[in-house]
Amino acid sequence: MINEKDKELLAAKGISEDKLREQLAAFQAGFPYLQLDGAATVGNGILRPTEEEAQAALDAWDDYLADNHEVVKFVPASGAASRMFKDLFAYLDEPEGHAESAFVKTFFDHLPTAAFYADLNAACHRLYGVDIPALLQANRRREIVCALLGAEGLGYGKLPKGLLKFHNYNNNTCARTPAEEHLVEGALYAKDAAGNVRVHFTVSPEHRPLFQALVEEKREAIAKEYGARFDVSFSEQKPSTDTVAANPDNTPFRQADGSLLFRPGGHGALIENLNDIKADVVFIKNIDNVVPDRLKDCTVKYKKLLAGILVTAQERIFSYLEDLDGGLPEREEMDEMLRYLEDTLCCHTDRSFGDLELADYLFTKLNRPLRVCGMVKNVGEPGGGPFRAYNPDGTVSLQILESSQIDMDDPQKRAMFEGGTHFNPVDLVCGLRDFRGEAFHLPDYVDPQTGFISHKSKDGRELKALELPGLWNGAMSDWNTIFVEVPLETFNPVKTVNDLYRDQHQ
Repeated sequence: MINEKDKELLAAKGISEDKLREQLAAFQAGFPYLQLDGAATVGNGILRPTEEEAQAALDAWDDYLADNHEVVKFVPASGAASRMFKDLFAYLDEPEGHAESAFVKTFFDHLPTAAFYADLNAACHRLYGVDIPALLQANRRREIVCALLGAEGLGYGKLPKGLLKFHNYNNNTCARTPAEEHLVEGALYAKDAAGNVRVHFTVSPEHRPLFQALVEEKREAIAKEYGARFDVSFSEQKPSTDTVAANPDNTPFRQADGSLLFRPGGHGALIENLNDIKADVVFIKNIDNVVPDRLKDCTVKYKKLLAGILVTAQERIFSYLEDLDGGLPEREEMDEMLRYLEDTLCCHTDRSFGDLELADYLFTKLNRPLRVCGMVKNVGEPGGGPFRAYNPDGTVSLQILESSQIDMDDPQKRAMFEGGTHFNPVDLVCGLRDFRGEAFHLPDYVDPQTGFISHKSKDGRELKALELPGLWNGAMSDWNTIFVEVPLETFNPVKTVNDLYRDQHQ
């Protein structure tokens, strides 16, 4: 089944033959649904801090930053923004005279408020010799869209979201991209006592030079404005995390030249990139979830609050682990540890333990990476949510799950999913070191049984694609987790270009 050409490709990617066989076996076997104990809710898996608790967390984070810890802001920024413009691409494919959709009408109605308007106007001048108002007057609307999306114009159809202009400033005389907004955010909640701000972007290989050029152009001005020194780094998904494609009959998908087809393994592949980050605490937030300066106070407050909850919990967990590592604690002390594990980390078991067994169980469950995840009230946004789920060892813990991981044909499971009160905005703060100060090896905490299979096509042929366990789903399955309710105002993603016209991005 594997020929010499295949072996050369595997070696170039850093994928073993055993790994290839594992992936092909996964197509055959599929992935099991996760067993739910229920949706996490406020008071039962989701923390809603009081004002006093919130202030204590904010103070704890300020103290932590002042104590010379390494903090990194990790921003997944890979991939083109083509889905942002799918309605405009569809508009270009329609025949002349076809009625415009409501989406396209909204796009043109609000176009003058877009942060990229000045650039687009200049591109229209260069390409057509007239400005946007003149093109609109002449009903040459398609040409405006071509100037926005096409390579001869702004090229927005193939650029990543991080490089598109999102927000206007200074009476529309300048604009910022999401990449710049993340630098500003970093200066507001991740700046250490020496003024250092470390930001890491994961990018696609073809976009890396563009990101690097933008950062070099903008960092000095932002650093001066916010009294910061930026250490900005970049990485790409590793070829070793690519997954093989399969035919509908689960045999390897081969391209016209006979070679195996490998595809990026999804954002779960970024657990390898995160594992390479050397830091005590890492913030994770998607590239498009940013707001202009006038709305940043809420975002900054709750990022600091999540971080304060993390370092406070970490301090207590480390104290417990030091006691366990030093010998067998008194049963009363271990019972306190067990209550913390169950009440705060929401990790439960029905097992009963003798003293030695309990000490081993506590050490195993407490000595894991820790994440604190913001959760917002469910208002119909798509995406995963917070649940209590069973683990392979029979324990129950907090997990962020997608609908694809739940058996929706089971009425009970569907009711649990649909009854969820909150959803995941991808707002995480992570502790990556253990109580001895050593970095956890994050791939050890992935549940490989939480991947999924999707159906795609290549050159007109159907194929099955293998998605790795998602970064904040199965890739963090064996972490300790704390869910915290945060305001909806902290979640402002840009899924379509028209989202940029919402008040949160004006």
